[in-house]
Amino acid sequence: MPQADLQLDKIIDVMALAVQLDGIGKKISDAESAAALRPQVIDVLRQTLEDGRKRAEVLLREDGGGVRCAIRLSRLMDILISLLFDFARGHLQFGGKGVAHEPVAIIAVGGYGRTTLAPGSDIDLLFLLPNRASPAATKTIEYILYVLWDLGLKVGHSTRNVDECIRLARADLTIRTAVLEARFIHGERSLFDTLQKRFDPEVVKGTGLEFIQAKLQERDARHEKSGQSRYLVEPNIKDGKGGLRDLQTLFWIAKYYYRVATTEELVGKGVFSKDEYRQFLKAEDFLWAVRCHMHFATGKAEERLSFDIQREIAARLGYRAQPGLSPVERFMKHYFLVAKEVGDLTRIFCAALEEQQAKYVPGLNRIFQTFTRRSRAIDGTKDFIVDNQRINIANENVYKIDPVNLIRLFHIADSTGLEYHPDAMQLATRSLTLIDQRLRENPEANRLFMEILCSTRQPELNLRRMNEAGVLGRFIPEFGKVVAMMQFNMYHHFTVDEHLIRCIGVLSGIENGTLAAEHPLTYQLLPGLKPERKLLYLALLLHDIAKGRPEDHSLEGAKIAERLGPRFGLSPGETEIVSWLIREHLTMSMVAQSRDLNDRKTILDFAEKVQTPDRLKLLLILTVCDIRAVGPGVWNGWKGALLRTLFSETELLLTGGFSELPRKDRTEQARAQLRGTLTGWSDAERDAYLALPYQNYLLTVSLDDQKRHAEFIRAADKDGKKLATMVKTHAFEAITEITVMAQDHPKLLAIISGACASAGANIVGAQIFTTTDGRALDTILISREFEMDADELRRAQSVTRLIEDMLSGKTYLPDVMAKRVRVRKTAKAFKVTPRVDIDNALSNKFTVIEIEGLDRPGLLSEITAVISALNLDIASAHITTFGEKIIDSFYVTDLIGHKITQTARETAIKRKLLTLFDKAETEAA
Repeated sequence: MPQADLQLDKIIDVMALAVQLDGIGKKISDAESAAALRPQVIDVLRQTLEDGRKRAEVLLREDGGGVRCAIRLSRLMDILISLLFDFARGHLQFGGKGVAHEPVAIIAVGGYGRTTLAPGSDIDLLFLLPNRASPAATKTIEYILYVLWDLGLKVGHSTRNVDECIRLARADLTIRTAVLEARFIHGERSLFDTLQKRFDPEVVKGTGLEFIQAKLQERDARHEKSGQSRYLVEPNIKDGKGGLRDLQTLFWIAKYYYRVATTEELVGKGVFSKDEYRQFLKAEDFLWAVRCHMHFATGKAEERLSFDIQREIAARLGYRAQPGLSPVERFMKHYFLVAKEVGDLTRIFCAALEEQQAKYVPGLNRIFQTFTRRSRAIDGTKDFIVDNQRINIANENVYKIDPVNLIRLFHIADSTGLEYHPDAMQLATRSLTLIDQRLRENPEANRLFMEILCSTRQPELNLRRMNEAGVLGRFIPEFGKVVAMMQFNMYHHFTVDEHLIRCIGVLSGIENGTLAAEHPLTYQLLPGLKPERKLLYLALLLHDIAKGRPEDHSLEGAKIAERLGPRFGLSPGETEIVSWLIREHLTMSMVAQSRDLNDRKTILDFAEKVQTPDRLKLLLILTVCDIRAVGPGVWNGWKGALLRTLFSETELLLTGGFSELPRKDRTEQARAQLRGTLTGWSDAERDAYLALPYQNYLLTVSLDDQKRHAEFIRAADKDGKKLATMVKTHAFEAITEITVMAQDHPKLLAIISGACASAGANIVGAQIFTTTDGRALDTILISREFEMDADELRRAQSVTRLIEDMLSGKTYLPDVMAKRVRVRKTAKAFKVTPRVDIDNALSNKFTVIEIEGLDRPGLLSEITAVISALNLDIASAHITTFGEKIIDSFYVTDLIGHKITQTARETAIKRKLLTLFDKAETEAA
């Protein structure tokens, strides 16, 4: 890049810096004065470095050039190091007066060798000598390094002669890569030239395949560490899939194998077209701009594009809101499109390698294998062949002659199980303009697509390949709108398109049995839904297709399904089912997690919405796949248990099996059943205990749990305990149950939830019961933390000790909360408009208070404390967290068991609860 383009004169005044250093140097007369004046040298260089970085940041904001910024920072460092070297040589006289200096070449390696530095990048230096370092050379090098370290720079360094460099480069791939990127900065140029001349014949020659294989293995290990998907919503800009390191790996391989000095030369080698080369430059420039902004914004070498900084980077880059998309979501969509382009370029590059050498790379995650070029025909088509065990095009006109082949490619790959040849994928990407409305409406193309989507083999893999090639987004333009689209929240781990494709993978995994153990009910239901399985697959692919629009995505997605259904060969009835599933795809999850499933009104209302057993089954399966595909750790056994309960209760009602026995009769029946389990109890003990539980307890708690509670209370009474706790682990549901027996009082749940929060335990549900003698029996469900039961029990017992200490007055809740609870920094990046709804129609007996807002540690304790202070009795609490957002539901009555129906009181409840969020926002500001 020409110096004029870099505007280096705005970054640093070289002459002024040289004069300042020379002025300091003239004051040096001996070692003592040199040591005394060293702080002045550091101050001058530090100020120059700070000023230069500030000016580089200003220029980056003005011209947006990421690569320009990286080169400017690299050149700034070149000048500082060169002048520091001259200062040490000219004024410090480590070798004594009149002694000739030993030749030294200062060489940049690593990223610095590529003339690209981010503000927080490491400075990797090689000091190259003709022989072993003399004492004078050693002292000069040490002086330079100590000054650079005192400037706060992270400096990697080595001191070697040419022979050592060559020997070590042969043995160590990291050193070989460093020498490959070596760039002369200052000193004895002839040493650098000698290294360069010897490197190719003595190290590179004959080792191309070894180097490529090692670099691809290294890249795969890096992807594994940072997350295999390039669509993680908090990507690593440097080491993540589709990041800068992937581009650098391409260049390392190109430079090593093709012996090129610049990426542009790959066009002449036939590796990239001119358009693809421009795409490479644009991707590189964008990623460097983002990385430099990240380092400037955080003041450190931050490589993870976390939620904390995404808003600021979007603002720095000038993104503006559009209907349905915030500035940060527009920025992140651009980022993911660039990451996808990096993947495309990698695939194209590997295709060129295969053609130009006697080995091949059958995809990014494969290692070289012996190459024997064999091709054969594929039955039923003349347009595709099997080329070395991969599907390839028979000639370069196959897509032009018949555009349906753009879909047929993926259909054949699915039916044969063949890998894709890079040539076939590259030509497909270059032929996307052939996908027009005629092809979209072509019955054969749509038939093939539906068979790919509903395949019993690998539908997720082939849909992902379609998406990577750009075919899926062109064939279904509505899908194209959500490609690379992220949602700015902590709940979704992937972009929308990646989530939808992962949903297909989950359903396929359940259907083929690989996920049967984790989802037994859905696995059991699927065989009975064979006529509807294609509806499930299509509904899953489309359920979030309207994300990023101003309208409700469920309603808009249903409308899109109504348009697409006939095109994909669905009947009106089938189209209506798909549309309904998309419209209601969030309903079952929300009801299961935020409603009291023991309240018959909940089941009645849900059954009225579902209407038929088949719809219930389809909605359950869709819900399971949707939650499971959100990201790691989102699905757990507790959510599965809630969904199974809702399913079984609703199925009973829809099939006529729901009990119509009067509530009073069912209560007496339950009491009699409990009496029968209390073996070893005297009649007096049984009678006394059976007088304790209220009707609601007997009708909603399982008989096994009732018996366990009875033994627990009996043991506590025998020991004279007024306060007792009990722990039970539930491995499959991934929860741990804590039961607390104590004297009932309004703030009981607030204290228990506060103790859990301060112990780091995440509450997912709570059931509150009282006894006729004034005691409370509260069941708290917390997320499981440890895999082994013994470890989890120890952890749960420490939580119960804290609960007992707080309830007995040994510790004071506010003190413990202040010490142990810390606000998550990440949550500050998000805004959630708080909402409080009060509903008397959701239950026949209780008023339901639903609270939505930004989560924070201790929030549940604060909410329950406010509810108690408002003289409300909590019957059950249902705690739901979606990343940074909570949706908590509380089933309450007043203190005499009545619903809250007065408008004035409802208003007061809302105001008090909303104040909790107003206070938190004020403190955060």
